[in-house]
Amino acid sequence: MSFWGKIIGSALGFAVGGPFGAMLGASLGHAADEGALRGALPGGANLAGLLGSRETVFAIAVVVLSAKLAKCDGPVRRAEIAAFKTQFRIPPENMKEVGELFDRARDSAEGYEPYAQKLAEAFAGEKGMLEDVLAALFRIATADGPLNQAEYRFLGNVHRLLALDLPAWERASQGRPREHAHAEYGRGSANTPAVSEGPDPYATLGLAPGASNEAARAAWRGLIRENHPDALAARGMPAELVRRASSRMAEINAAWDRIKRERGL
Repeated sequence: MSFWGKIIGSALGFAVGGPFGAMLGASLGHAADEGALRGALPGGANLAGLLGSRETVFAIAVVVLSAKLAKCDGPVRRAEIAAFKTQFRIPPENMKEVGELFDRARDSAEGYEPYAQKLAEAFAGEKGMLEDVLAALFRIATADGPLNQAEYRFLGNVHRLLALDLPAWERASQGRPREHAHAEYGRGSANTPAVSEGPDPYATLGLAPGASNEAARAAWRGLIRENHPDALAARGMPAELVRRASSRMAEINAAWDRIKRERGL
């Protein structure tokens, strides 16, 4: 392993801080040394051979997911790229390899799902790490404005593939640290800040504030279908997620009711 790869890994881990930053730094440093970032994509056949260690799984998956998310609603915007760099604190020394992988993932027709699945398998016992990834993706998605339908569906699918529960989704989407998860959710959903503070109804429905009435109604109906407890159970969602689905539906309905009131519908 080269000296610079080790330095890159250490620098990244220090810059981000915590287990998330340490894992990302070590994995990117290792992947850069091994040439895995240059070999990743295109073609799913590379996945099994390249993702042999958890470190490499993590490095490649977070870059691919970030790139695919930025592209899911159209051309990648500078704000999204800047958010990606901010979230993962990519130093100039390692930007070339990471940037090349980001560009290949952005332009490739290959799906992101295998990478999310491999990430979930590699860190099945470390849900906090997976929640950190989801939270970082939310920050990238909202860098250029409120979530739109394409981004919402992308993040929802990643949330499902990572096998995270509904509280993890709520914390990640609202930027709440998971350190407060026990205190917030131990009291029951009726007392959580997400409900009492009244979240942005447009963000809840994955809409821009200027969305048409028809688009808002369609978004509401689509989310109700997707989050119905029976629908989640039929898709094999975890029992805890199914149990909390009614709370999510209440938030969706509350958001739609607020939009209707504000617009006089």
